[in-house]
Amino acid sequence: MSDAHLSDDAFVNSIIGEGTRFKGEFDLNGLLRIDGDFSGVIRTRGKVLVGRNGRAECTMHAGTVVVGGVVKGEITSTEKVIVLSTGLVLGSVTTPRLIVEEGVILDGACRITAPERPGGDAGKSAAAGREPAPAAGARR
Repeated sequence: MSDAHLSDDAFVNSIIGEGTRFKGEFDLNGLLRIDGDFSGVIRTRGKVLVGRNGRAECTMHAGTVVVGGVVKGEITSTEKVIVLSTGLVLGSVTTPRLIVEEGVILDGACRITAPERPGGDAGKSAAAGREPAPAAGARR
């Protein structure tokens, strides 16, 4: 999996390496990279990266999630979810931004939410009162 989706200030402070199995709960600050097998719950305001060989069966609450492997369960993101062409998502995704590359398999429900705003406006739609944008390729 490419590190192109990491910002300059991101550093991996927790890794579930290839060939490793971990079951439990992760509450962390920073970035978690999964290249092995994980099942349980993940909570971070930072990033979760599921590598090409990574497999996660879990409930995930994170700022940003990048999926290059397999995720089965529920993904809730406050910033964005990126599913790479090698990614497979089986379950639900809730996020303000969803980026999906060509070739992805996504089987489940997707819910696009309004981005969280500082000051407690989370959950209020920025587009309230406006007509929804037409789908790609749609004509008015």
